[in-house]
Amino acid sequence: MIQPWLQDTWTRLVELGERLPHALLFVGPPGLGKRALVEALAARLLCEAPTADGHGCGRCTACQWRLAGNHPDLHHLVPAADLVAEGAESEGADPGAKEGKAKSAQILIEQVRDLQASLSVTGHHSSRRVIVLDPAEAMNVFTANALLKLLEAPPVGCVFLLLSSAPRRLLPTIRSRCQQWSFSRPSADSLQPWKAKADAQLLALLALAGGMPLAAERMAATGTGALLARFVRDVSALQAADALRVAAQWEAWLKSREALAAGFGLPELCAWMQCWVGDLAALRMGGRLRFFPAQEGLMSALASRCSIAALSGCYNETMQIRKLSRHPLNTRLVLEDMLLRYARALAGARP
Repeated sequence: MIQPWLQDTWTRLVELGERLPHALLFVGPPGLGKRALVEALAARLLCEAPTADGHGCGRCTACQWRLAGNHPDLHHLVPAADLVAEGAESEGADPGAKEGKAKSAQILIEQVRDLQASLSVTGHHSSRRVIVLDPAEAMNVFTANALLKLLEAPPVGCVFLLLSSAPRRLLPTIRSRCQQWSFSRPSADSLQPWKAKADAQLLALLALAGGMPLAAERMAATGTGALLARFVRDVSALQAADALRVAAQWEAWLKSREALAAGFGLPELCAWMQCWVGDLAALRMGGRLRFFPAQEGLMSALASRCSIAALSGCYNETMQIRKLSRHPLNTRLVLEDMLLRYARALAGARP
């Protein structure tokens, strides 16, 4: 399904027709619908009789193969860890992985070599072959250099579709050989139909997801809304005397079934804290709330108690804590440090 905010992009792609370049790089933050658009483009390229609006017909032999997940001319290169997470099996799986061994979070050079071997023979169904790399930044330098050889001299009829949320992590030579299509946050107007169907919890998650609607939907589906409600309740009522107690509760919270199911860990909690303090600082300086607009009244009261200097300092400190949150640190100590700094900022004092 092509999202409303991507319809203009889809129309432009369809209008290119046979003038479509052999390599396209789709760039934008996660949660916009890039993957669905790329899969629709792959379906169009392989379909024997695309519909008037450019989509695959869903009825021809090529579409039936694709829908069954076994089209011989459609190649997906994704990290093996993603395949395990989806419970899927495909040619993108780590060929050297053993049972019980952690799957790679990278697209491996062996996958590109297997692709090279597949592309060295004629296409099974037609001359058109499509290769999807998602996410492209999962390639290490060796994999990227192997792919670069294919992009420099692509086999006839091959179209490479790369997706990336972090294009700066790609080799400049990879980027230079692709036509780049960049996506930004949906405009307010294009989001109106989506917002009209969303409840209050989903709208709150939309703000926290930076305006990315599909990211907000994924968060809601994993129970993140309930986690967010607890975070707001705890952090809005925090006093300096409560910081150590709340830190202990949060440590247990991060180990709970709900948090694990939502993929909610210390890095995510620190990110929320940074967003919370950032909104307080913005409000104190006369700006608007970006991440927690539903709590405007509550946050106005909190911001009025703090100095701009204290909130700015707390924001910088929380940002540094967030950068360290993925390291193997003592979770309790990290939470205690973060909450004590926040409590001092609310009291107008600096550590």
